[in-house]
Amino acid sequence: MSDKVFIFDTTLRDGEQVPGCQLSCTEKLTIARQLELLGVDVIEAGFPISSPEDFRSVEAICKAINDPVICALTRAVEKDIDVAAEALKYAKRKRIHTGIGVSDYHILSKFKSNRAAVLERGVAAVKYAKRYVEDVEFYAEDAGRADNAFLAEMIEAVIRAGATVVNIPDTTGYCLPAQYGAKIKYLMEHVSNIDQAIISCHCHNDLGMATANTIAGIANGARQVEVTMNGIGERAGNTSLEEIAMILKTHQSLNCHTEIKTKRIFVLSTLVAKMMNMPVQANKAIVGRNAFAHSSGIHQDGVLKNRENYEIIAPEDVGIAQSSIVLTSRSGKAALRYHLERLGFTPATKDLAKIYQKFLLVADGKKEMTDDDLMVLMNQAVKEDRVKLERLQVVCGQPLHPVATVELSIDGKIERACATGNGPVNAALLAVDSILGLKFELEEYLVQAMANGSSDEGKVNMRILYEKGQYHGFGVDKDIVLASVKAYLHAVNKIAIIKAPKALTANKKIAV
Repeated sequence: MSDKVFIFDTTLRDGEQVPGCQLSCTEKLTIARQLELLGVDVIEAGFPISSPEDFRSVEAICKAINDPVICALTRAVEKDIDVAAEALKYAKRKRIHTGIGVSDYHILSKFKSNRAAVLERGVAAVKYAKRYVEDVEFYAEDAGRADNAFLAEMIEAVIRAGATVVNIPDTTGYCLPAQYGAKIKYLMEHVSNIDQAIISCHCHNDLGMATANTIAGIANGARQVEVTMNGIGERAGNTSLEEIAMILKTHQSLNCHTEIKTKRIFVLSTLVAKMMNMPVQANKAIVGRNAFAHSSGIHQDGVLKNRENYEIIAPEDVGIAQSSIVLTSRSGKAALRYHLERLGFTPATKDLAKIYQKFLLVADGKKEMTDDDLMVLMNQAVKEDRVKLERLQVVCGQPLHPVATVELSIDGKIERACATGNGPVNAALLAVDSILGLKFELEEYLVQAMANGSSDEGKVNMRILYEKGQYHGFGVDKDIVLASVKAYLHAVNKIAIIKAPKALTANKKIAV
């Protein structure tokens, strides 16, 4: 049986210390309920003395939450502890989290004190908190830079005073994993009563090593981890809850487990990002939008053959529906075929190479190919159009009447016509009608931007009527008139295939 690692979530306390991420009481309650459903063991609900709103939030969470321990932070100050105890009075299971700085940086420059006096204050705070609750956690702030011998002395003293959990924070994110792991090991070996308390890791990410340090702590005996959703927190953030949960699930050789219901991770990640107005970076492990996205052709081919070729975690395990095969100019034929089949196209192998070459020409000018792009591509690539646009010239403006000159290739024969209209698009379509000797009824005409920005491509969706039949056309171009003509001809070519009207064979022209 593997050891349980307790998950202490501080999203609502340390996570909320990010500038601009302050939450209302209602928002905190919403997140707390989701944390309970996720299966966290401890929720650090806030720092009650810091503000009346924080006090109310802690109190409200205590009333609403049943299973997790509700924890409130204090300094090693009696008034802080009094207020925390009052805020926690409705909690089914409660904990006071008190402590003091233990590094010489804090002792000398922050407190203007000495080790003996700081040790005495730490012990006194634990004893005072013990008057209110049985479960007292002590934090040895800046333990990452503290002298190990003094740290061990402090930890032994606070456990003797009644601390049930001892928190060893790498407050500044200074430690290397080997250093932090060695610090936990030192405490395991040099604190005589360490078996009477749980060692907790609270690591910050200033050098990008919060998760690695936390895993090093677990490997050396820590059995509680202090984490936040999405790794948010003071400065560069805290250890990420989702990373620790999935590391322990993936690496069973660590012989540890959590009670986290991992399939709920992505939902909560999204909720926290939205409520705190703090978007998750695209390449964030586990929950970033690219965490299960593949754009390289080699990777896409491997994933489509066997997910485990490039994914060590199934996206479903964290609540994401499926991996994402992103189409870019770096994608290969396997990915293109996958998406085409998903959209209902089943190109033969001999046709795929031709389609792929056209795909690359389009993809080179885009960051990512969408389904709309593929639909346009296939409508242009799966068949040889009988009617092709060779040239379009439009003259318009104030006070000129719009005039369009169109040159079409019909079964390889060039035809030209000129027409005026009530606008440049109307003039161009009338010129097409003139060449074909037919009149189509335009039933629907819709212009959409493919992305943001006035210089980006526009997509035209068009529906025309011909002999009681409806035909849809699509066209894409930066020039909206050209996109319109492409859409028109896309629909016309469907008529040419289905109806083969005589006008397309005889190339009958109507004088303008």
